[in-house]
Amino acid sequence: MTTYYSEEHEWITVEGDIATIGITKHAADQLGEIVFVEQRESGDDFEKGDEIGVIESVKAASEIYAPVDGEVVEANGALEDNPGALNESPEGDAWIYKVKLADAAQLEDLMDLDGYKALIG
Repeated sequence: MTTYYSEEHEWITVEGDIATIGITKHAADQLGEIVFVEQRESGDDFEKGDEIGVIESVKAASEIYAPVDGEVVEANGALEDNPGALNESPEGDAWIYKVKLADAAQLEDLMDLDGYKALIG
């Protein structure tokens, strides 16, 4: 499974036409203690670059941006009760959305791990 990264610090993995989206460990570390996650509902359509949620920490609030066009298939409901999971496992169990990809070619505009590491230096 390939993982892609956006300049806005989201990661995305793809299996078939379903992608999983979350925030990177770097983003979680920069936010500090996460206390709330606002998510879209299943069935919501969005376009690349759209705001698809908000993460609030004790330090700041940060938008989640769509790295690709798609439709929310599932929001990670566990984050409602335990938003701090994003600090513990941001690139694992604390994914934010499962989405149906509208255009897999958009993945080509994203970075691989080496490109992302270069971005965050």
